[in-house]
Amino acid sequence: MNKIEEAKLILKKLGMPAAQSNEISSLTFLALCGIKNNSKWKDARRKSLTITKGIMAFISKNYKKDYAPNTRETFRRQVLHQFVQGRIVDYNPDNPDLPTNSPNAHYAVSEAVLKVAKVFGSNKFEGEASNFIKNQGSLLEVYARNKNKKKVPVTLPDGKKIELSPGKHNKLQALIISDFAARFIKEPIVLYIGDTAKKDLHIAYDYFKEFNINISEHDKLPDVVIFDKGNSWLFLIEAVTTHGPMNPKRVFELQELFSNCPYGLVFVSAFLNFRDFKKYSKDIAWETEVWLADFPEHMIHYNGDKFIGPRRE
Repeated sequence: MNKIEEAKLILKKLGMPAAQSNEISSLTFLALCGIKNNSKWKDARRKSLTITKGIMAFISKNYKKDYAPNTRETFRRQVLHQFVQGRIVDYNPDNPDLPTNSPNAHYAVSEAVLKVAKVFGSNKFEGEASNFIKNQGSLLEVYARNKNKKKVPVTLPDGKKIELSPGKHNKLQALIISDFAARFIKEPIVLYIGDTAKKDLHIAYDYFKEFNINISEHDKLPDVVIFDKGNSWLFLIEAVTTHGPMNPKRVFELQELFSNCPYGLVFVSAFLNFRDFKKYSKDIAWETEVWLADFPEHMIHYNGDKFIGPRRE
């Protein structure tokens, strides 16, 4: 392994995410440790460096990697900021009172990380890296905890609890379950809800099989599928945030997919608010329904001769 690859491995062992254990991150780490191509890791040392005249200059001189001056912000925002969060480096250790935008802002590898770097390649490395994670924590773990805090909790009508990944789209899907289904579906059974990060988070395979619906390509399913046991209707719902209302093309595709289903199909386009609805109002197919989370007690019927219910053939 060359020094860049070795630095990548050290950063991974120190709990850094993939985005901060890439080449630019590795080169930054090498500069902060003072490790040149022919250096030994036991000679790593702690020395405060600024970004342009310190880190970038070291990389250019010793690794022949020349970064344009305007990439200074890339080093700061995509590498050093996360290094500070992960306790890989200390920010302004020589003068903690420097203002944030000071041209003298500087970084130094932390004493704890220096201890790990110095034993890389020896039988002490794995133990020291583990001790660092134990004592300082892993940025991967911090990010995972923060992500979990932001997850969208959903309680299905049968009491089952699931968590959707963060985001506007999944927030709307949660509201479809908690607000729309509770108001407009007599006896709701959620057959499918597609998390943006995990499409197969919740699929009731037994029901799809019973209804003669082939879901081998379930990415073609609408965002939420709910069976109304009380009315023997199947609600096909699109959670519309950036695309995908029930336009004529989408309705045709879903009719094909659910052609063997013995129950009436109800097509619904759900929106968070009236502003989002207005963007797509001209695209929505007739004989479908619209629901706005902002006005959860009401429906907009694109049906003409009837209210909510399956399309007439």
